[in-house]
Amino acid sequence: MAISFFGYGKTTRALAKKIGISTFYDDNVSKPHRDEEGNLLKPSSEFEEKYSTCEIPSPGMAPSHPLIKEAKNLISEYDYFADTMPPSVWISGTNGKTTTTQMIQTLLSSHGSQAGGNIGTPLAELDLDASLWILETSSFTLHYTNKAVPQIYVLLPITPDHLYWHGSMAEYEESKLKPLKMMKEGDAVMIPSKYKDYPTKAMKICYDTNEDLASYFDIDISKLRFKGAFLQDALLALGVSKILFDECDYELINSMPLDAHRQEELHDKNGRLWVNDSKATNLDATVQAVLAYQDKPLSLILGGDDKGVDLKPLFQMLQELDVKIYAIGKNESKLLELSKTFKIEVLACGVLEEACLKIRNEDDNKRTVLLSPAAASLDQFSSYGQRGDEFKKFAKL
Repeated sequence: MAISFFGYGKTTRALAKKIGISTFYDDNVSKPHRDEEGNLLKPSSEFEEKYSTCEIPSPGMAPSHPLIKEAKNLISEYDYFADTMPPSVWISGTNGKTTTTQMIQTLLSSHGSQAGGNIGTPLAELDLDASLWILETSSFTLHYTNKAVPQIYVLLPITPDHLYWHGSMAEYEESKLKPLKMMKEGDAVMIPSKYKDYPTKAMKICYDTNEDLASYFDIDISKLRFKGAFLQDALLALGVSKILFDECDYELINSMPLDAHRQEELHDKNGRLWVNDSKATNLDATVQAVLAYQDKPLSLILGGDDKGVDLKPLFQMLQELDVKIYAIGKNESKLLELSKTFKIEVLACGVLEEACLKIRNEDDNKRTVLLSPAAASLDQFSSYGQRGDEFKKFAKL
């Protein structure tokens, strides 16, 4: 089989190590050469489909890319392992995939599971003899997957994201829902209730609220230390553990540390609570963060590159709360206009440091400071991680 890899990335390079010396086509290659492992790297323009019997793209390569359009035998990383993959749990949705995947792995590692996918470990580096694969699964991967299928599919809520890649919300949703069409009797899917009529042979466990999940799986929410979006992640993870092993280990899941930059709490020297939710790069993530702190007066820092998403649903919720908005970043003027429309107090700050300085100067320790931007960070930062680190630095000044 003459395999062609599209994109010289982590996923495709890991596959090449497993398969042997391979050919890569990449936009960043100007002339053919070999890497230190002997793989042949060629410019994307040199791909000829007649010399290729199988093409595997880097997950982030969009359907509009010329290589994807030229390919005749395109398969995903998942499809390559379709016939050899151990039983698997896939986790997808817009927000919370990583945490849910980590929680499931925490609960099931004693049963011989391994975690990978978007969580950092390519499938090619996982053990095919493991008892179970726990895979964080992106809409990009699902778009190109037509054969591989999970035995349990955990689908978190789907809200607008990556629309530039998929072309529309409908196409984005369809990619997320795609596994349902291929799942079989005996499989199970946890799915938001709005998709309860989507066709599948798998058993559907539909939910709208955390209480729905707790009731279905007989989980005592009061025994969980998590709140907000993390509570939903924990309930979904415990649901998987219940399905597979009829186990509900509260102590084990409560012991799991949470990643930085997602509802990360810290206090300044005056005791004021600052919440670093820099990972909230889209509307739904910010909605979930605000809901977690809605019982407190909020100083909410919003802004960045929102990629044209309609933010009105967020502002409709905010107008019912005690909140002041501190607008920063590329969409600052948009945030100012929406605040005016919905009659919410707002301050134009431009940059994160200025927002934090204005909050400090108000000297209102009763207000919780929440950085949950509802936007990507690249207009002013190298990553959401850098944005979160800067926020934590300003919080401790």
